[in-house]
Amino acid sequence: MTSSLPVYELFALRYATREANRSEHFIGGDPHDGPMPMDYFLWVAVSAERTFVIDAGFTAETAAKRKRTLLRCPIDALRLLGIDAERVKDVILTHLHYDHVGNFHRFPAARFHLQEPEMHFATGRYMRYPRLAHSFEPEDVVGMVRLNFAGRVNLYNGSAELAPGITLHPTGGHSRGLQFVRVHTRRGWVVVASDVTHFYENMESGRPFTTAFHVGEMLEAFDMLVAGAPTRKHIVPGHDPLVMTRYPAPTPELQGIVVRLDVEPNA
Repeated sequence: MTSSLPVYELFALRYATREANRSEHFIGGDPHDGPMPMDYFLWVAVSAERTFVIDAGFTAETAAKRKRTLLRCPIDALRLLGIDAERVKDVILTHLHYDHVGNFHRFPAARFHLQEPEMHFATGRYMRYPRLAHSFEPEDVVGMVRLNFAGRVNLYNGSAELAPGITLHPTGGHSRGLQFVRVHTRRGWVVVASDVTHFYENMESGRPFTTAFHVGEMLEAFDMLVAGAPTRKHIVPGHDPLVMTRYPAPTPELQGIVVRLDVEPNA
């Protein structure tokens, strides 16, 4: 029963940003084009017994290569929440795009949790097409293959309860093996959507993001988010700067850096 589940504190840590326009974020563009910046996050779920880091961000080298504004190293910034990356035991990778896996090497004690179709996709025939390969960094993918040989990658084929209060749900669409994460918190189940919906507006308007493997699956994935959440206010998008204004910082010192997702949003 839900009442017996562990209750996790849940945080979003903002580590990078980039200037962008609305037309970059919706398939088919946008009739009212204008500025629409994109933020980059990783997420942390903490209970009395376990800590789960959700995604691993990108490195300074990748930020420079891709012209992203790195605000802080996300792995070093985990210390702001009292978390030592070298001691983290579990890292959930929502998918293998560069901005979600790039610091995998900073978690020497962790097991990584990934949908198996994503590993197949990132190492398979579609990577010969620049339009699909662009979102991956080959060294990240090779690194995950090596970790799989080392027995440190758990691969899933479908939904799974990773631990009481932590569940994984594949959707595909944006990437072949994309998954979202449900976390049981004091306000109920919160859905960490990651790139299932980059912005609130992608899901709310039914207009998927421009990076797509399967548009139909992207549209179906919006429905899956809604089905997995108590209300739409329990869904947290993967790249929306509004997350930082709708949720409070844990402390005044962390304003603009970390917000709590286990409390009700203000909008």
